[in-house]
Amino acid sequence: MLDLGVTLFAILLTLSRVFITIILSIVTGWFLAYVAIKNKTFENVYISLSEILESVPVISFFPVVLIFFVLVIGGQLGIQLAVIFLVFTAVVWNIWMGIYQAFKTIPENLLEVSENYRFGFLGKMARLYIPYSIPRISANLVPSFADALFYITVSEVFSIGTKVFQVFGIGTLIADFTAEGDYTDALYALGILAVFTTLITFLLREYAEYSVQKYGLDTEERESFLKRGRIRVRYTARLYSAKSAVSRLSKYLTKPPYFISRRERDKEDHEKRKIKLPNKIIGRGIGIAILVILSYLTYTVVSSVSPSTWSYIISTTPFDLVNLAYDYARVAFIALLSFLFAVFLGYYFATRPIADRIGVPIIQSIAAFPAPAYFPLLYGFTYSYVSSVLGPFTNEFYVILLGFVSTFYYIFYSFWLGVKNLPSEYWEIMKNYKMGFRTKMRRVLLPGTFPYIVAGLSSTINSAWGGLAIGEYWPDIFAGHTLEVKIGLMKAIALADNQGDLALVGWLSLIFAIVVVIYSILFTRRMMDLAREKYVAEEGVYAA
Repeated sequence: MLDLGVTLFAILLTLSRVFITIILSIVTGWFLAYVAIKNKTFENVYISLSEILESVPVISFFPVVLIFFVLVIGGQLGIQLAVIFLVFTAVVWNIWMGIYQAFKTIPENLLEVSENYRFGFLGKMARLYIPYSIPRISANLVPSFADALFYITVSEVFSIGTKVFQVFGIGTLIADFTAEGDYTDALYALGILAVFTTLITFLLREYAEYSVQKYGLDTEERESFLKRGRIRVRYTARLYSAKSAVSRLSKYLTKPPYFISRRERDKEDHEKRKIKLPNKIIGRGIGIAILVILSYLTYTVVSSVSPSTWSYIISTTPFDLVNLAYDYARVAFIALLSFLFAVFLGYYFATRPIADRIGVPIIQSIAAFPAPAYFPLLYGFTYSYVSSVLGPFTNEFYVILLGFVSTFYYIFYSFWLGVKNLPSEYWEIMKNYKMGFRTKMRRVLLPGTFPYIVAGLSSTINSAWGGLAIGEYWPDIFAGHTLEVKIGLMKAIALADNQGDLALVGWLSLIFAIVVVIYSILFTRRMMDLAREKYVAEEGVYAA
């Protein structure tokens, strides 16, 4: 019989771990993004490492967790910190990338205003960078919450080889119910968890709406542009946007620059020049320190394995690359499905208030619900029908499905919020020109939300690997069945981890990291720069 008190306590413990990681991600993201946009050396290291670590599945961090948290720190504290760290590695990257993307795409006009008012570091952060990043952060809060719950069910009970480590939480509770075949109590626990996730996603959604209204550039209601056939001046174009952006900065102003004497101005310029050099040194120092730490960890792993073992592992590299190619094909298919889902449904909800108030909370609640908790039950209830229809492709279907439900919400929320955050001037133009859906998408909406799409698609692609890592080899998923694909790098990593072969896990993760670095340089960085140079919608308002 389900103990309601124990279940509620387990849920609260799990949620507390989730929000600790989210808060840490936001605070550290602000400072790291600021250093990144000010220092090119650190930016290159920071973005490449973020891309790598976001794509690396959580299971690849298990060796680090085992060595540092479990063995060095030890005890229940070490395991608790290990769980928080594992969830942190699943949550932090999309928040960091969203903040970086926001800092990178601040309109030049606002940067010039902050320079003219001579704000210092804290002034710029408090009055410009942090407020401007809040809509992007709020866009990522629900996906981050969903991603954290997705991985918490994996992290609260994790194993490396024959060793099993766990902490008390809803993930542990549901795993115990499922292992014992107590599906009734598992469903009751999932139902109670659903109430909490629905309430939290509702609150996060309301905050997202509030952040767009408060911190977006001119985001009045779309239906308020025209009234009885006449343009309503206070909702139009340039004047309101300029007034809105400048007034938010100027209201904090205590001493306009034109009241500053030449001596004071020269003194401030001298101080700025003195600050630039330490900033460069700090940025490069952080980047070098990260590389040194990674090099040391790599050396430690390499030196602990015999040369003959490394020789065999390296000889399998061509087959490993074939495995990776198959997985990239799966990820590409998942990303395409997620993009189409986001574009059509995101636009529909963003432009229809009633559907938006009903549909988005439903999607948010489904997305926030941890897939590893309910997926075994879904697999068990549908396997007979799906296998009769798809035959040998049944396992591929379930792996793609798990990858989709674990990551589609990144680009959906980014595109949805990007459409809602699009300056009202663009909606006015689309309405005046009577554009159809295809014309709106091609000429305005896709270009105007391109920075959001890049950030969302990047996180979608990078996070899809987590779903593949769980789904490509899932022993005893339901009633003795094993979900397993024939070929895939994530399956190879999961098998090596299951056998306790940490050397092979490290080598496969290294191959994966190298490919992700190439991907981040050729795709993500170029797309970010392109978004910054040509597709910042707010820049068009000022240029008009």
